[in-house]
Amino acid sequence: MRKVAALVCSGAVALSLALAGCTGGDPTQGKDKGSAAPSEGAEKAGKPSERARAALRPPRSVAALGDSITRGFHVCEPLSDCPEKSWSTGTSDDVDSLARRLLKKPSGHTWNFARSGAQVAELPVQTGEAVARRPDLVTVLIGANDACTDSTADMTPVADFRTAVADSLDRLERDLPRTRVYVSSVPSLMRLWEVGRDGALTRQIWSLGGICQSMLADPTDLGTSAGDRRAAVEDRVVEFNGVLREECGRHPLCVYDDGAAFEYDFTGGHLSRWDSFHPDEEGQNVLAEIAYEKLRKAGGVR
Repeated sequence: MRKVAALVCSGAVALSLALAGCTGGDPTQGKDKGSAAPSEGAEKAGKPSERARAALRPPRSVAALGDSITRGFHVCEPLSDCPEKSWSTGTSDDVDSLARRLLKKPSGHTWNFARSGAQVAELPVQTGEAVARRPDLVTVLIGANDACTDSTADMTPVADFRTAVADSLDRLERDLPRTRVYVSSVPSLMRLWEVGRDGALTRQIWSLGGICQSMLADPTDLGTSAGDRRAAVEDRVVEFNGVLREECGRHPLCVYDDGAAFEYDFTGGHLSRWDSFHPDEEGQNVLAEIAYEKLRKAGGVR
């Protein structure tokens, strides 16, 4: 039902559709102060802006921002990051990462600034690190830890989430006006609970490890209170994804995944055998495929 091919933005053959239809942005917004905006006559004549032309150039470098998903936590060894198998910047042959799909020479041309455990409040800091490297493409996957807390009362308020996302995307456009940005939706936490709740070992790991207790505490409890708690967490993820969609849509070179990661039917085969929560190699490949297809439809990647 939720296959990757059905979740990508359709059609965008013309650049105007790729940048306006998929992102909803104004291609002249946020240009460098030293750059002259294209004349009205040039626009009417069909001459693309410099920012639009940049969107058609294949990227030569990629920087990743986010949390443990993008760091490849639990992919190689328990309790360890494995960025070489990241969906975004990974260089291992075991994962067909976005960088391996897009770059002729991924090694030395990728930077993974994601941090396991990071919440959205850290995104502006990671953005500053990416700006210093001046990559051609920046990927963002953040928000799971803002909903995965000890209790629903600890979840990040939506307004705070929006502020951090907006500040980060604004800076990327201001400081890197020709850099494309790919924003992934936050995967469904309810789906992860549905996949793992019936496994005795998984339930024990979730409990002992204190993993995402706002969603995963008492996983076999199907009562009203537990159901309401899980629904509140999932609703917050939906709200976060709405923010990501809206804020990305304000920027002409930002491509949102249209909820593809959130809607994908992850199974146990996509999740780490050490916690049945973080993506394993197969799960990382799914995220890479979603990102690649979205960017390919938007234009500028082979």
